[in-house]
Amino acid sequence: MTKDLTPKYTVPGIEREAAGRLIGLLQLRLHALNDLHLTLKHVHWNVVGPHFIAVHEMIDPQVDRVREMADDVAERIAALGGVAQGTPGALVGERTWDDYSIGRADAIAHLGALDLVYTGVIESVRAAIKEAGEVDPATEDLLIEQLRDLEQFQWFVRAHLESSGGTLSTGKARTEEEAARAGGS
Repeated sequence: MTKDLTPKYTVPGIEREAAGRLIGLLQLRLHALNDLHLTLKHVHWNVVGPHFIAVHEMIDPQVDRVREMADDVAERIAALGGVAQGTPGALVGERTWDDYSIGRADAIAHLGALDLVYTGVIESVRAAIKEAGEVDPATEDLLIEQLRDLEQFQWFVRAHLESSGGTLSTGKARTEEEAARAGGS
């Protein structure tokens, strides 16, 4: 059963039904960002090996920015007249992806898996941008700004996985476990 997210009021210039669709779209973005920030902290805490300090220190600014993104999305939901559901139960109950699957592992293995995580997040942001752009340029702009940062973070991750010839060690991986093995090899 789909929840009716149509607000009682919304920002000027957007119909209530359209605002409800945006709220639903943004709620999934909020879940993805909350999940990503926790996944990044998990990597930060569980990374080991010779590249430990580089990856450990690279991750914290990403965590901070992703948390800011989540706050921006939640505030946009509220501005549209919705309720931002930021509880763990809502995240787990509504997400459409599996939990991060790598525990304590070599830095490069974590980065291999994290590359796939970023790919999934970036692809879903691009789809959300397309949908939001049909209704609301302010929401579209918010998502575009976040996309730029997420793509930069993936570039930082991929720099550790790329050969001097431009090939990603994880290029053929389809699961986090495959990417971790390919990245760590």
